[in-house]
Formats: sequence, C-alpha cells, structure tokens
Amino acid sequence: MTLAFIALGLDHRHIYGMTENMLKTGARCLGYWTDGTPGTLAGFEARFPDVTRFASLEQALDSGADLALISAIPADRAALAVQAMRKRMDIMTDKPGCTTLSQLDEIRTCVAETGRIWSVNFSERFEVPAVTMADELVASGVIGKVVHTTGLGPHRLNRDTRPGWFFQRDRYGGILTDIASHQIDQFLHFTGSETAEICHAFTANYANQQDPGLQDFGEVSLRSEKGTGYIRVDWYTPDALPTWGDGRLTILGTDGYIELRKYVDVGGAPGSDHLILVNGSRCEKIDARNAGLPYFGRLANDIRNRTETAMRQTHCFAVMELALKAQEMAEGRRR
Repeated sequence: MTLAFIALGLDHRHIYGMTENMLKTGARCLGYWTDGTPGTLAGFEARFPDVTRFASLEQALDSGADLALISAIPADRAALAVQAMRKRMDIMTDKPGCTTLSQLDEIRTCVAETGRIWSVNFSERFEVPAVTMADELVASGVIGKVVHTTGLGPHRLNRDTRPGWFFQRDRYGGILTDIASHQIDQFLHFTGSETAEICHAFTANYANQQDPGLQDFGEVSLRSEKGTGYIRVDWYTPDALPTWGDGRLTILGTDGYIELRKYVDVGGAPGSDHLILVNGSRCEKIDARNAGLPYFGRLANDIRNRTETAMRQTHCFAVMELALKAQEMAEGRRR
C-alpha cells in the first residue's frame, strides 16, 4: 500500500523535513494547502517543485489522503487536525500540536471517536540521528537505569525573518508550550515515564521587551516515579554560532551517562550528531550521523497496520498536556 499525504499550512520551516522524510518512506504527496503566502512558501516550492497547491482547504480535505502533515500557525493546528481526522486522515503535526488545554481536549475526543492517529513530530528527537543512537544504547542497558535528563533548547531569534504571529503569545502558545515540548518528550521517553509532576515552571522576556508577547527564556523541572528532569529553553543563540542552536541532551543513568551535542560541537569535531558515552568500560565520543530516523517509517507502518510503534498515543497526549500545564503554571505567577 502506497501512502498518500497532504500538507496543510506551511507557516513553519519544519514542514520541509516532515515532507522530505515522508517522501523517503515511499509515500506520495498529493498536494499542499496554505493560507496566504507565508515566508516559507518559496522554500517549499523550491524543495518540492512537483507538488501542486490545492485551490482551497476543502479541496485538500477531500483529496482522499491517508495522512495530513500540519505546520500551520500553532494556534490553528488543532482545528486543522480535527477537520482532517474527520475526513479519515491520520495526522503528523509540527510541535506544538496545540496551544490550549481545551484544544487538546477536542483532539482527544476526536481521536477517541474516529480512531485516527494524532502524532506530534518532536523533531529534536525524531529528526536527530544522535537521539536514535542514544535510544538504542539506553535500551541495551549500557548506562543502567535512566534517572535524570537535562535538556537544553537554545534557538536563534532571527528577528528580521519572523512573521508577526511569532511575537503574539496567543498565536505561538508560549515558549514552554512551543520549544519545551521537545524536552518534555525526551524526559518521558528516556526515563520510561507515563507522565510527570511539574515541580517548577518559569518564563521571562529579558532581552526583547519591545515585543511584550514574546517569551525569550523558559525553564521547567519535572519529577516522576522513574526520575527527574531539568529543561532550559531560550531565544538567545549568538550570531557567531554556525547553526540555529547548540541543542544538548544529557541522559544520566545509574551506570553511566550519555551526552548529545546535537547540532554543533563548539571547539570540537565538525558537523552534527556528536554522542558522548561514559560508563564503567567506555569513555568515548561517537559520530552518530548515520544512525537513521526511524520515526517516519514506523509512522507509515502504523498508518497501514493501526499500530503504535512510532509513538504511543498516550505519550503524545501526555507531552502536550505537561507542556501546556507548565506554561499555565509559569504565567500564573504573574497574572
């Protein structure tokens, strides 16, 4: 069975990787729909010149596709997902998959009623080969039982290229809902936790007060029966760094640790996907660039077989619920 998919909304560059990686699985893109002319449109058309644009959202929803990729403005993603699921499509949405708890409730209800898959592409896990290798190493037991993760998600602001919605709190959802959902996903995944308690959540706008809707710093502390985690996210990546952010993940186990320098190794080896492994018998840096990205193929098989090998639906819901509740907790202290 050759899967057919569509793209709904091109407002974030993540749609490039989502589309490319689904094409690599052998899936076929029937076309895309987007509202207006987002800044990402030219890049999408250059990368995928053979993909045609639907004349309307209705035409896209009636295309008969098996899967909808969604990378619209964050506040609009939930409604598009619900519409597509009611047209018998499964969903891969850019993070955040929704921006309010009421939207998440609507998605949960729709999934229960339709039996469709709602999957958030947490790209800092699913599009990073070093995380694939870390997953394999953790599963093999080389660092023992995972008891803590530290996830750092710095990003470059790129102010001049950002659309207006990027600076509007109600449109992008807040920094914890948006960026920190990545690190919450990794905490739950690597500790094997079903959910967690939010011990601390904080957001601030330290350097961009001319844009009161922007949050440029955030942090979260989590605790579950399996372990604890700390998350720090920001929009402060300096211009001299050769990539958009020095994203890192440290996974602490009872018998060792793994550190991922995902996108750059400042002062070290060139390229991306640097994995450091230290345990009782090994102390080494590993080039993980060729470890693969299994999420996309697994999702394709899940769509065919109605399984949950790419990500459990309960996990996806739990990540977004924690991100949204952390956002509420952080902002509640100031309101």
